Amino acid sequence: MPDNQIYTAVGLMSGSSHDGVDAALIKTDGYEYIEPVMSVTTPYVRDLRDKIGSVFNIHQGSGAEDLARLKEVEDTITRAHNATVYELLAKSGIAENKVDFIGFHGHTTHHDPENGITCQIGNAQMMADEFGIPVVADFRTADVKAGGQGAPLAPIYHHARSSKLEKPVGVVNLGGVANLTYLGAAGEILAFDSGPANALIDDWIFKKTGQNFDKDGDIAKKGKVHGNLLTKWLEHPYFKKDHKKSLDRNDFDFVREEVEAAGLSLEDGAATLTAFTVDTIVKALALFPNSPKRWLISGGGRHNEFIMYALMRKLDVPVEPVEAVGWDGDALEAECFGYLAVRRFLGEPISFPTTTGVPNPMTGGEIFEPASNVPAQAEL
Repeated sequence: MPDNQIYTAVGLMSGSSHDGVDAALIKTDGYEYIEPVMSVTTPYVRDLRDKIGSVFNIHQGSGAEDLARLKEVEDTITRAHNATVYELLAKSGIAENKVDFIGFHGHTTHHDPENGITCQIGNAQMMADEFGIPVVADFRTADVKAGGQGAPLAPIYHHARSSKLEKPVGVVNLGGVANLTYLGAAGEILAFDSGPANALIDDWIFKKTGQNFDKDGDIAKKGKVHGNLLTKWLEHPYFKKDHKKSLDRNDFDFVREEVEAAGLSLEDGAATLTAFTVDTIVKALALFPNSPKRWLISGGGRHNEFIMYALMRKLDVPVEPVEAVGWDGDALEAECFGYLAVRRFLGEPISFPTTTGVPNPMTGGEIFEPASNVPAQAEL
């Protein structure tokens, strides 16, 4: 039950596009009171992006040499996150001792819930000791161990933020993959990963041009969709599953490889990969109880004018960036993990049968207390 206390929390997110750290400061009771205060984003330098990419698919069960590399990258990204927290607190004017929790998602290097594996790297104890603030991390493992997908985790935050919106409404995070949340008029929440999104497009653009992304979809606009490839990809078994499904960033790497093998031009490849992203979202409508009256888009993909136009044309209802309802689409996921940190402290659920497929609503995340808060052991 709500204790009517308002907590101050920092949330941190490093998404599957591995382009930087988002940090957000919020005040919340862990239920429906949410007051976003400030957010900042620190882009990763190319070298760090490459280092993160080099440890994809490494996890707790990997060999010793791989785990040593993973640990090195883990500490490096933790320092990058720490620097972002310092920047956030300096800009907000809020002292460290006024922050109750930090919600630290870390960076996912491997996600295979079908085999009981999910790995998010980030040294939460290092962060807790750095700031003297309890850090909540490892949000997904408990859900996966209980039989859930461990993702997506943002739906309960979407639900809390949307209490005054007309329903049903759909919320899409266009990051490296696309995460969908359906919010119904009777309080229903349904969520899953619909398919790949920016990761495939960004990787194609970077390989061909050295640019990090297709700004405004300008490259895709000039291309022609390869219909046979698109039809083939949409027949993939993933799109025949029910809502209990989630993706690793690299699960559809074969798609980009097939674009390469087909000899598509830069523009045609971008157009085909963009169409794939859009069509997987449209295809996901079949799993919703009702069609949303409106779609709200967060994440980097909402800046891609071509994707936004294509979604609006195919969904045939308003498709808008989340800023249309006063949310910050760059900070939303970071805010979410600050919110989830508070819910973890309160013992409230963060995942549900209709969001991750876990058997029962459950909380998740481990609390790492700073060393200064841990009572010293008595001398023997």
